[in-house]
Amino acid sequence: MSRREQLEELLAEDPTDTFLQYSVAMEYRSEGDLPAAEVRFQTLLNSSPDYVPTYFRLGEVYAELDRMTDARDILTQGIQTATRIGDHHAAGEMTEFRASLDDAG
Repeated sequence: MSRREQLEELLAEDPTDTFLQYSVAMEYRSEGDLPAAEVRFQTLLNSSPDYVPTYFRLGEVYAELDRMTDARDILTQGIQTATRIGDHHAAGEMTEFRASLDDAG
């Protein structure tokens, strides 16, 4: 059984566990299944919009899928959310990543 499958079993027991949802999405990403990772990250954002790490990782997925407008948009949302809840470190990281996308074209 893969790590993702193990995490999905745990998630089935507690589907509201934000960290497990995030972990499953990350496993899909590490397996190279970017469309599945995108769906998982989007689902997580819908249920837990203040879980800031999701914005950064979804931005990365969009960038890897060459969807730069989507990447910039989700990072902007993430920066706003992080700033609102006082996570200035995350806001700074997302600001830098967004700037790197802007520099790339």
